[in-house]
Amino acid sequence: MELLVLGLAIWWIAHLQKTAGAPLRQKLIGAMGADPFRGVISVLLVISLVLIVVGWRGTTPVAVYDAPLWGRAVATPLVLLALYLFVASAQPSNVKRLLRHPQLTGVAVWALAHLLSNGDNRSLVLFGGLGVWALVEMPLINRRDGPRETPEALPMAADVKLVVAAVVAFGVLYFVHPWIAGASPSPF
Repeated sequence: MELLVLGLAIWWIAHLQKTAGAPLRQKLIGAMGADPFRGVISVLLVISLVLIVVGWRGTTPVAVYDAPLWGRAVATPLVLLALYLFVASAQPSNVKRLLRHPQLTGVAVWALAHLLSNGDNRSLVLFGGLGVWALVEMPLINRRDGPRETPEALPMAADVKLVVAAVVAFGVLYFVHPWIAGASPSPF
């Protein structure tokens, strides 16, 4: 569990440096340069992911709460929605007219889906930790970036392509989930 928590802590720090840690970030960029600083952040993110995976696999699940019986069935469409939001954040899309932070919203939805279907200690730490991180980041980014300009409407074809991409990503993740997480994502 310690490695999982350490991985999440590094994840938080590496991401929050742009918002909550902006003054320190500027000092470090001034001291080492922008490219080396980005390199350090990239290495920290890779280390955090490795620690999260190793920590997850090395932690014996202990029940903390009983996930609702309907949780697994609801998790499936929520994960698909989360993937759509994640994909839509990287491309021009109409969802950006509705949500300022589609990627972070997708992380929060993904975390909620997993908390509804898993009630063990490692799930609570991982999905709760990443879900809270996403929710904390949104107002910090808003404060840093100021008022938002709503993007122009796009043809629905742009969103249809993103839905197809999300469904394909969902299919791939559904297939590899047992090897990544050690559990089937099937609600049945």
